[in-house]
Amino acid sequence: MELDPVLIGRWQFGITTVYHFWMVPLTLGLGMLVAVLQTIYHRTGNEVYLRSTKFFGKLFLINFIMGVATGLVQEFQFGMAWSEYSRFVGDVFGAPLALEALLAFFLESTFLGLWIFGWGRLPRAVHLGSLWLAVIGTWISAYFIIVANSWMQHPVGVEMVDGRPVMTDVWAVLGNNTAVAAFTHTIFGALAVGGSFLLGISWYHLYHRRKAGIDTVGADGKVIVGSSKELPGRDKTDHAVWIKSLRIGAIVGVLAFAGVSITGDVQAKLMFDQQPMKMASAEAACHDGTQFSVLTIADPSSNDCDGVQNIFEIPGLLSFLANGDFDTPVHGVTTLLPEYQERYGTHIPDDPRYGDHAGEPIDYQPIMIVTYWGFRMMIGFGALAAGVCVIGLWLARKGTVPESKWLSRGFVLAITAPFLANSAGWIFTEMGRQPFVVAPNPAQLDGVYMYTQAALSPEVTPAMLLFSLISLTSVYGILMVVELRLITKYVKGGVASAMPELDQTNTKPTITDNGDDVLSFAY
Repeated sequence: MELDPVLIGRWQFGITTVYHFWMVPLTLGLGMLVAVLQTIYHRTGNEVYLRSTKFFGKLFLINFIMGVATGLVQEFQFGMAWSEYSRFVGDVFGAPLALEALLAFFLESTFLGLWIFGWGRLPRAVHLGSLWLAVIGTWISAYFIIVANSWMQHPVGVEMVDGRPVMTDVWAVLGNNTAVAAFTHTIFGALAVGGSFLLGISWYHLYHRRKAGIDTVGADGKVIVGSSKELPGRDKTDHAVWIKSLRIGAIVGVLAFAGVSITGDVQAKLMFDQQPMKMASAEAACHDGTQFSVLTIADPSSNDCDGVQNIFEIPGLLSFLANGDFDTPVHGVTTLLPEYQERYGTHIPDDPRYGDHAGEPIDYQPIMIVTYWGFRMMIGFGALAAGVCVIGLWLARKGTVPESKWLSRGFVLAITAPFLANSAGWIFTEMGRQPFVVAPNPAQLDGVYMYTQAALSPEVTPAMLLFSLISLTSVYGILMVVELRLITKYVKGGVASAMPELDQTNTKPTITDNGDDVLSFAY
């Protein structure tokens, strides 16, 4: 059986990118929350927020470092495995990616370093400003990356010169409505991740304080906060760290889901207009209509509408998602396929760039089972995360959490829900663009598009790609184990793992204490 280099290349890029994307929302969301926690400490002097800042700041740093390490591979893949793609989009991608590296990454690395080593050395306001600049840098970085990706979804601001798009309007590229919608959606998704992270970890520590008998519950169900001399850092302030972090995380998680829902609706309406086949496939809408499929089954081995059965539908909802009303029919797959074939052809062009794929029939319909369930997993896991936040707020309303091992495990496990929602959304967005690596923009630049088969480097062989796929997957698997072990270690250690002075003296810490080892905080 001959291996398909395009398929192997797609698997390689997909695996490495999904793994890297697990780091991104936690960096964006947790970084902002750590900055808010330190801001509260700066304004109030409350030790609770100093401890929260240092503890969650350490976890933020571990994740940030892993994110940088895994993200660098993406840059190399563009040139090594996807050189034809890089040559096609290079004139457009050069500006946002250069800005990301020179401006955003500079802000992140420089000011994050000042923040790490500036405890007790920089003026408090300058130290706090360093963190805010680093966090803003991560958000700017995300925007430039999304600008590049959104141009692949919706090309704007270019004209074709010698078969290649050349940028003529940088502001059209940077202000692409697809990018603005995707960025806001991503940011709210990242805040949902950060909120769930605070909630789950805080629940874990409040549960273990109950289990160790440090905190008890009175006859009225309210917490009686205690302290332990045997366990470092387990004092009354420690309880305040976790209950406040739990409530902040839960509130942020709920508000973030509301933001995700609003921005997701805007993004979906753009997709219905810009990539109708993607959304028709995501909704299993084989025929024109207004009904939204809540549950559809089909033959997983087939990618056509013959075996699709809509089990439960809501009339009018699909039309509302696409058009904002309940009675405008939405084009289905069977209507869109002839339109795509007439506009872009029925077969891959007979061009050497396409290799063995030249002359093959083109399937303009994305893999329906992936887009359909990816779309629903994105919504479902996002709603689950928000629901857990609401339940957590209610159960912790009296100052502690129930002494239930299984409930504690459930809340810790729920940290993964927004991660899964983000991953499912990314997979849906990218898989739904196929068979294009650069999707056409029928309204403005209909001739600017690129099939995935033409994007691969012509020099690479299936053996090369298979070797790199196995190698990168193995290395990334090891890095995943390392990160999880590090995060688990410091989470179990509690605040004392980020503030060694609590373990040594059990006295009130200060950021000006000469015994505060900044290297132990950094690493």
